[in-house]
Amino acid sequence: MLTDSFGRKINYLRLAVIDRCNLRCTYCMPENGLAWIPGGELMTTTEMLRLCRLFTEMGVDKVRITGGEPFMRRDLLPLLENISRLPGLRELTLTTNGLLTEPFIPQMKTLGVRSVNISLDTLDEERFSGITRRTGLHKVLATIHTLLAHRINVKINCVVMDGQNTEDILPLVRLAKKLPVDVRFIEEMPFNGTDEPVSLKWDFPHILEHIRNHFPDIEKIPDPAYSTSFNYRIPGFTGNIGIIAAHTRSFCGSCNRLRLTPAGILRTCLYEASGKNLKAELRAGRSDAELKEIIFRAVRGKPKDGWEAEKKSSGTVHESMATIGG
Repeated sequence: MLTDSFGRKINYLRLAVIDRCNLRCTYCMPENGLAWIPGGELMTTTEMLRLCRLFTEMGVDKVRITGGEPFMRRDLLPLLENISRLPGLRELTLTTNGLLTEPFIPQMKTLGVRSVNISLDTLDEERFSGITRRTGLHKVLATIHTLLAHRINVKINCVVMDGQNTEDILPLVRLAKKLPVDVRFIEEMPFNGTDEPVSLKWDFPHILEHIRNHFPDIEKIPDPAYSTSFNYRIPGFTGNIGIIAAHTRSFCGSCNRLRLTPAGILRTCLYEASGKNLKAELRAGRSDAELKEIIFRAVRGKPKDGWEAEKKSSGTVHESMATIGG
């Protein structure tokens, strides 16, 4: 199994299959001016499958498909099907904004996709348009209900932004009362493709305090191994509540994940400004053994935490999340 120099076992790969997205969320990218990765610089399906095979042979047993918006990639379903067949893979999951997802849910169920994360920052149409700079809230909600109807686990991820959607925290919490979904609130991060600073007013303690003021009986529940969220339940609720301290980085000590960008860059930490170009190594004709050695060395260099990674990157962490992989 892949193990970094701090003894952390690495068994989770987040594979971004495309950088393009049909939304322009304020916390992810600028409204204009973001250049998409040219088609020839994106990894091919064959390249992605080969790397996924190598990672599973090295002990990775969970793969999450991200973007951009994964369903912007036309061959996504065949890719999912081939990944799902890899020996050693235990869990295949996906993160999506939900706008294009609903027609593919029966196929996803057949392929063994057990859990889907939905990015949803508001239940208000007007605020949805303001944050995403697009429309389509009704499609996202329809996707959630169809996923639940197919008994696919749903986690809703909400980025909490001061002055934009803090009034949506409580309505989203209440969504977990009637639906079996986990609603998770995420500290805003600086990956918006601009140099504009983010406000950390709504950090983990502030979010929790706000929820507790309205739901005083909220109680802590055990966090699963390697969880990035601090998890809670409210008596009488069907689903649970989570808070992800993504900016204050309280979960780095148990990090078990790697990221592979759409351009084939292996990043061992979200806050790294660079990584190892596996696509270039593939196209240089490296053997499987050579590629595994390159991956092994990259994992051994995984930083202790996001603060160390950011320090080594000279504080340059304003890349768009779409380019990194969500």
